[in-house]
Amino acid sequence: MSETRVEKDSLGEVKVPAHALYGAQTQRAVQNFPISGQRFGRRFIRALGLIKKAAAEQNGALGALDEALAGAVARAAAEVAEGRWDDEFPIDIYQTGSGTSSNMNTNEVVAHRATELLDGETKVHPNDHVNFGQSSNDVIPTAMHVSARLALSEELIPALEHLAGALEAKARAFDGIVKSGRTHLMDATPVRLGQEFGGYAHQLRRGVERVKAVAVELEELALGGTATGTGINTDPAFASGTIGRLAEATGIPFREAENHFEAQGAKDAVVNASGALNTVAVSLMKIADDIRWLSSGPTSGIHEIRLPAIQPGSSIMPGKVNPVMSEALMMVAARVMGNHTTITVGGQRGNFELNVMMPVMAQALLESIALTAGASRAFTDHCVVGIEANEARCRELLERNPSIATALNLHIGYDKASEVAKKAAKEGRSVREVVDEMGLLPAEVLDEALDVRSMTEPGLSH
Repeated sequence: MSETRVEKDSLGEVKVPAHALYGAQTQRAVQNFPISGQRFGRRFIRALGLIKKAAAEQNGALGALDEALAGAVARAAAEVAEGRWDDEFPIDIYQTGSGTSSNMNTNEVVAHRATELLDGETKVHPNDHVNFGQSSNDVIPTAMHVSARLALSEELIPALEHLAGALEAKARAFDGIVKSGRTHLMDATPVRLGQEFGGYAHQLRRGVERVKAVAVELEELALGGTATGTGINTDPAFASGTIGRLAEATGIPFREAENHFEAQGAKDAVVNASGALNTVAVSLMKIADDIRWLSSGPTSGIHEIRLPAIQPGSSIMPGKVNPVMSEALMMVAARVMGNHTTITVGGQRGNFELNVMMPVMAQALLESIALTAGASRAFTDHCVVGIEANEARCRELLERNPSIATALNLHIGYDKASEVAKKAAKEGRSVREVVDEMGLLPAEVLDEALDVRSMTEPGLSH
């Protein structure tokens, strides 16, 4: 039994694995791009399947395809969307910049499978039937938007909201704990531990708002522009009908692009979406790093919070526990920032009527979404929910904080308060002790002025 079969395309004959659902153009791409071994994942393949299914149904409704043939193509495309044939998508991410190879891979798989569903009675053609009314140049940007938009709503937004909720819970739990604030990594006036965690939570809430804003832009689809944005070789009713079917199938209000030349010649919406993810990554880096520093110690660091011990921290130092979830999240943030650079450069290559770096942009965006979602959930479940406050340590450091002298400005002036702060820091004593020793304020006034809880709220002390 032969291990290969012969397929033909416009360049001639090609040997293809005997049982493969794909054909000649896919095989040529496999041979031409043995670069990274990275293939498109489930999200992107699902989007391609959804697009081909909706297109077949619309072409059937318009009479552009025979009803039985259109039905078979739609069923085959649905199987692609469901993940049944993911192994039939072997092409490297680093390929033709339009993604033509991946579009044709989809067309060939769907055509071959649709022919099987028709019991071989009708030969389904990948270009003439599956790709009818379409071009790689509008299908691939459409798949980019569909896959990313679904990933945002199904993965990222719920994960960020999950983390924000956990941080908000800690903010409420820690609201009564007063501790040293820090600016420039140096002691500053008091804050509440709950206020710090509330700040982290608000960063995430703002991040969700930014992601939701860019998600709306991704709902605009390039389908209908075909080769260059003019809509050549497609029924005027094709795009709106197909996109309407995509919207119904996904529950997302997808709509046709307002300007097909912008939609195909530029990928600004993808760059913008990546920008929002980049901002979220910056927030996550700050939050993870702060939590890492706040838990540092236990004897030589800040140690104002305790992280859950989830694994041994050293192969040589017994009992050591490290902030591993913070470190994992920080690495993800770094990767997302790097992906944003890739997407930024890719977005600049929208030469005339077509961007020619779409596959790597799609891969980078989807990776950023998946990594951010996964890391956010892991950080929430294995770190944030188990954080405990070390109240004794917070109190100890606060009592030795010379910046508490700031509250004395209204009573003894900045210069005298500065003298107190310097003396307290130099001698390792509390501000209260120094003021009392110098006889600068009556005891009852000093008690009121050095009420650390009141220092965490706006107001003037007299």
